[in-house]
Amino acid sequence: MVNDRFFRYVADMGNAGPDRGQGGKYLYLPPNWEGEEPDGHFTYRSPTYRNMMFWRGFLVDGDPGPAIEAAKKLIKVYPLGGSSDTANMKFANISGRFHNTIHANDIHFYEEVRAVIDEEPATAFSSVLLGLLAAIGIEKGKPFAPDARMTEILADAAAVGNATARAISFRARDPRALVYEDSVWFNPFVGGSHEFLRESGARDLDARTMFHYGYTAVTPAMVAKMVGVGSQYAVAALDANGDYLDGSKTYSLTLPAGIPAKDFWSFVNYDPQTRSLLQTASTPFPSVSSQSGTVQANADGSTTIWFGPEPPDGKESNWVPTVPGKGWFTVLRLYGPLEPWFDESWRLGELKPAD
Repeated sequence: MVNDRFFRYVADMGNAGPDRGQGGKYLYLPPNWEGEEPDGHFTYRSPTYRNMMFWRGFLVDGDPGPAIEAAKKLIKVYPLGGSSDTANMKFANISGRFHNTIHANDIHFYEEVRAVIDEEPATAFSSVLLGLLAAIGIEKGKPFAPDARMTEILADAAAVGNATARAISFRARDPRALVYEDSVWFNPFVGGSHEFLRESGARDLDARTMFHYGYTAVTPAMVAKMVGVGSQYAVAALDANGDYLDGSKTYSLTLPAGIPAKDFWSFVNYDPQTRSLLQTASTPFPSVSSQSGTVQANADGSTTIWFGPEPPDGKESNWVPTVPGKGWFTVLRLYGPLEPWFDESWRLGELKPAD
């Protein structure tokens, strides 16, 4: 998918895009483009000069290598007028490196906002938003220099905003977010609109905050029911008792037989402080996946997954590590989700403390 600098949807590519995974040429034009639009492309206009493209490749027998090589060989980005033969692609391997992807929670947050306003056209943003920013001293082409009084006010506002976003993101109160009525599992993409618009036309601000604080990029495909295509997600930050997940404790979770994933399923643990992979001592990838080929099923066909600082004896292949003294949350991914997920005839288990 492609999102603009303000994380607004621009286009889908691949399985969910107009090429349906068969490949194609995509053309992204800037907001002030006045030239002709050449034929032979899937053409999109973006409100911003800078855009972000996200793609995901699947493991082959647990190996990311084939997907990486395919991306390097098949994905070419170059200016209009160039060709794939002249594409000067550079790839940086950041796998296993620590990243804090949460925005600044202090006065520096406003510097991040100011940079976007300075670098993008005013037409990319509503006049109301620009007016709100101007009221606190952020205007295109002007220095941002709050005095001591305003700095203190804005720093407090950033802290309160961060705390509010975290509360919305990790203890969902909106019943629309819950995967099941009597469960802690939730879907962070609420409301059925990738623009976070209610039927009344009002912007669903809490829903937008929940999603963008933890998960960022959007696409209409996220709300489309596509059996056997794409992916579906469920998130848990609480255990079956409604308590926040504790990295010092051990939890079990049982998946009934017939896990509804045509391609594969996985659990991945994340750090709520950084929105990135949980940094564990045993592995840089705190996850378990059906693609590993080592996950053990129970005698009745169900599968029990264990979460904790150490694996129970004999359960290493079904274990996802946590960090003592740290909170965490986990995401279930179903790739190629099947009908039993959508009609809820198959139900995900809860995270139960082992002691």
